[in-house]
Parts: sequence; C-alpha cells; structure tokens
Amino acid sequence: MILLSFDTEEFDVPREHGVDFPLEEGMKVSVAGTNRILDILKANGVRATFFCTGNFAEQAPEVIERIRKEGHEVGCHGVDHWRPQPDDVFRSKEIVERIAGVKVTGYRQPRMFPVSDADIEQAGFLYNSSLNPAFIPGRYMHLTTPRTWFMRGPVMEIPASVSPHLRIPLFWLALHNFPEWFYHRLVRQVLRHDGYFVTYFHPWEFYGLKAHPEFKMPFIIKNHCGHELEQRLDRFIKAMKADGQEFVTFTEFVKRQKHQVLSLLSAAEGGDSIRHGHP
Repeated sequence: MILLSFDTEEFDVPREHGVDFPLEEGMKVSVAGTNRILDILKANGVRATFFCTGNFAEQAPEVIERIRKEGHEVGCHGVDHWRPQPDDVFRSKEIVERIAGVKVTGYRQPRMFPVSDADIEQAGFLYNSSLNPAFIPGRYMHLTTPRTWFMRGPVMEIPASVSPHLRIPLFWLALHNFPEWFYHRLVRQVLRHDGYFVTYFHPWEFYGLKAHPEFKMPFIIKNHCGHELEQRLDRFIKAMKADGQEFVTFTEFVKRQKHQVLSLLSAAEGGDSIRHGHP
C-alpha cells in the first residue's frame, strides 16, 4: 500500500529566507499547486490524504470541497503554518471540520515539529503523522524513533517512510533531487521491507518556482519543480500502479492495521484455547 499525502498549506517558504510574503500571495501559489495535484490524482484514479491548515481551509473552501468530492481524505495541519500556536491541534480540527463538513481523524504538525501527544489524544485524532525518522541533520534527525507505525496510547503514529537501513529520506525533496530510477528503487525496497510506503509533498512544489528569483528559494527546492515535478509524480504513480500497489488514505490504513492486529490476537487466543483442550 502507498499512503500519498500533501501538506496543503499557504506558501510561506520565502519568509524563511527573509522575503516579506503576504498570505494572499501564498494562497495563490498553493491553490494553483493543489489543483494541479488533484488533476494528476484524478487522471490516475488514485486517492490521497491532504493535511490542510486552517488558513488554507478558510481561504480556499472551494478547493477543500473538490478534495472531498474527489474521494480524498482531509486531515489537519495546524492553523497558521508560519506561526504555530499551542492550541492549534484543537483549533485546526474545528476549522477544517467546519469547512470540509466531515469528521477529521488525522493530524500532521507544520514542518514536522513536535506536537503534544496529550493534545492529539484529547482532540480525538485516530492518528498522528508528524514524524520523519530520517538521517538528516536538523529537525528530521530522529534516529532512535521507530521507522514504521506504532501506537502511542490509542493514537497510531505513522512516520514518513525512510529506507530500511541508512534511513535515507524519501519525502518531497528526494523526488526533486534523486534520479527517478533510484527513487523508485528505494521506494520498492521500503515496500518489500515494510509492506507499505508513506510520503508527502506540498502544493507549492508544483508551481513554477524557477520563474520567481525574488522568492530566494534554494536550488534543492527549485530543482525539478513545477511541471517537471508534475511529470515525476505522474510517472511515480503509474510505476507503482504497474507494480500492483494500492493507494489508500491514512484513515483507511489505520483501520486495516487495527483490524489485522485484532484478527491476529483472535487467532492466537483461539489457538491457545485449542492447545488447552477448549475448542
């Protein structure tokens, strides 16, 4: 199974490089990118999960409606991507649920920053996907955390996938900069090892960033962005479908894993009863 996701936020990366960039301009970039993503998914007949900020949901309700109507899952991604607040877990759930008109069961913290486990549980989320256990200096350096899903109380933690041995990251920057054959090879390695693959992108990556030097974007982000990344994502989806991989939403994955665990426990209890002479 492949869990394809998109952090659907207002474009604020220029602000990380000292560029004054208003919310309205950031929304134009992200709305355009999200619609391009949706076109690719629709053309390939696959579903994904869109983790949306409260800002994005409030500024682009028509895009949220399209996401929902085309069969994708809507998750939460904080409120203001640039200024995370302690109560965002609760506020984002209220905003996104109100605008999307559906119950939201998953959360991802902006920039994969730490988030309160107690708040995630209290807000009623089924899963949290705010961990990238990769070998990258900085906020993604989590070498001692599990690579694959695990339970933290009643909440399932679903980390982004990394390669099994060296923890090579396979998120958005990897598809931008790795040769496609190498990226596909690593993804297949994860699928053989873990049985599923989790990755994520952002709508603004599918915008023509190279045409805007005023954004002051680093090369590794601009590399193969815009239409080139649309083509790379399209080829990746087609390659995985040709392998027989199924694209599922995060909530569907959670339900399947819990059902499988319960089935295994039931089978184990049944076997134990038979061994003790109780059919």
